[in-house]
Amino acid sequence: MPVNSFDNYPMSWKPDFSRHTGPKYLSLVKMLEEDIKNGTLKAGTKLPPQRELADYLDINLSTVSRAFKLCEQKGLVCSSVGSGTFVSSDATAQTLLLCEERDRHVIEMGAIVPFTSCNHLVRQYMEKLLKRQDSLNLLSYGIPEGTKRHRSAGALWLQKSGFTADSAQILLAAGGQNALTASLGACFERGDKVGTDPLTYPGVKSAAKLLGIHLIPIQTRNYEMTEEGIRYARQNEGVKGLYIIPDFHNPTAHTMSLETRQMIAKCAVEMDLPVIEDGINNLLADAPLPPVASFAPESVIYLSSLSKTVSAGLRTAFLHTPRRYRQKLIAALYAMNISVSPLLATTAAGLIEEEIAGQILSERRQKIRERNLIVDEILKDTQVSGTAASPLRYIHLPESFTGKEFETYAEKAGVQVYGAERFCVGNKPAPNAVRIAVTTPQSTEELAEGVKRLHKLLIKKRS
Repeated sequence: MPVNSFDNYPMSWKPDFSRHTGPKYLSLVKMLEEDIKNGTLKAGTKLPPQRELADYLDINLSTVSRAFKLCEQKGLVCSSVGSGTFVSSDATAQTLLLCEERDRHVIEMGAIVPFTSCNHLVRQYMEKLLKRQDSLNLLSYGIPEGTKRHRSAGALWLQKSGFTADSAQILLAAGGQNALTASLGACFERGDKVGTDPLTYPGVKSAAKLLGIHLIPIQTRNYEMTEEGIRYARQNEGVKGLYIIPDFHNPTAHTMSLETRQMIAKCAVEMDLPVIEDGINNLLADAPLPPVASFAPESVIYLSSLSKTVSAGLRTAFLHTPRRYRQKLIAALYAMNISVSPLLATTAAGLIEEEIAGQILSERRQKIRERNLIVDEILKDTQVSGTAASPLRYIHLPESFTGKEFETYAEKAGVQVYGAERFCVGNKPAPNAVRIAVTTPQSTEELAEGVKRLHKLLIKKRS
């Protein structure tokens, strides 16, 4: 029997074993998952202390601890040293953000899909390669880390960011997500904690979950990590590394200041914190700020993908790797891919060497600016974060409108957007905001129609 009486004792959660059989720890996990999904337990709810819950249920503390650990691995709860265990802010959020097969009348502005208008240039170059006498070799296995030519092209591409990279430290991956997952696997072990912004790219969330890595929100000020936040997370939460998106941050569209980039580099060196820097959007800026990696090249893994800047179908990314992680990253990439596609990697290298990639990049920048003029004009009476060069925008909603609610209303109006709940890390309530993709609609006319529908919803809510 319980040591204490709980008849009138306030508890945020009182699970009932009467409807469940089997191992008690699995029953606890199932009940917690059910109560989160049905809305009984809201995001951010603080759960009873483990000893208290064990006493209430008259079971061993180890049973509760085992259940809570499994729930944390499933992303249902998150714990904070000295604060307790909470229902995760994104416990019920969908983290897969690629376009789904939908009714053709729904305007896709959720998933960020780059333009396809320049893919004919990629196809032309690829067709030229396939006419070579040795073209059959391009359809075989390649060198796991890429050839010297591929790596030199990667270094040339990073120079556009103002980052003078050593080609010997460049590796190739099959796209940005592939590079990110490999980097997490190479730098961290199952159970390790990695610091991120309180809102972050869902791709890192899904990769971390797959690898059993826990993401911890770092204190921010004006959408940028603070030095005190990083130090606190290192000392009190046991954070072993950082993941950052300095340019056109996903989802807030914020671009990190030069001062914060230098501060993070300094912290990485002083605290021996490996940093994974996602530079996928860096080159979309007209005058890109130097990556954090340029200030601490032996502490930062820098990821630069061609998907948003040249062609998503090339599935080619370059990693600038600190020497101490190079072999681990090669092993991780080999385990995931065996090798990158020689055809795609050679196409990417040729496009960079012949400045075709630079031409495509310039056209992409121009198209994004044209589209953002439309967004700014239609939403001129709405608070929207992001500049004219950003491929995504972050719409701040009225306080009475959650991101999840707006996402539902928008879908009913024929527009797909993503609420801030999908991007949350930790237990803090999600901001009242949604992210929209500027590049995804098939035409500027479709973009304008989609934004007009969103604006209509906002006006209706205000009135």
